[in-house]
Amino acid sequence: MRQRPHNDLLADIEACFAPAAEPHICHYRVLYGDTDAGGVVYYANYLRFFELGRTEFMRARVLSYHEVEEQGLILPVVECVCRYRKSARYDDLLRIESVLAEAGRASCRFLHRIFRQEDGALLAFGGTRHAPVDGKGRVRRFPPDLLAALQRAVAR
Repeated sequence: MRQRPHNDLLADIEACFAPAAEPHICHYRVLYGDTDAGGVVYYANYLRFFELGRTEFMRARVLSYHEVEEQGLILPVVECVCRYRKSARYDDLLRIESVLAEAGRASCRFLHRIFRQEDGALLAFGGTRHAPVDGKGRVRRFPPDLLAALQRAVAR
C-alpha cells in the first residue's frame, strides 16, 4: 500500500468532493449515548459515522458488506485519519458525505465529510483505508468482479 502524508488529506478531500463528484449522502441523528457528559459527541464516534457512510456507500454503489462477506472476505480498517473542525452535539442531525477515493488490487480508500444539517457547518473530515482479508486474516486481492465494481465507483 502506498502511504500518504496526513497533510495530503485536505487536498484529497477537496479533489474527491469537487463539484463534479457525487458523494453518497446519508443522515444520522446524534443520540445521547454518542455524547460525553457535556453533550458533545465523543471523538471516536466520528469513526462510527465514517463506517455508516462507507457501509451505505457500498450498499448503494457496489455490494453490501454482507455480499462481500459471502465472497469470503472482510474489509477491516488498516488506516484511519480524522480532522475535527467543530463539535456535534446531542440531537444534531448530521449529513455524512462519502466517496471512494481509490480502489486497487489489495486495498481501497474512502473519504468522508460530516456536516451539521441545520447550519451546514463542516464538523469533521477524514478517511479510512481497507484491505480485503480472508477468514484466516490473510490479505487477499479483490476478486476481479468486485475490483471492477469498486473501480467504477471511484470518485472522478
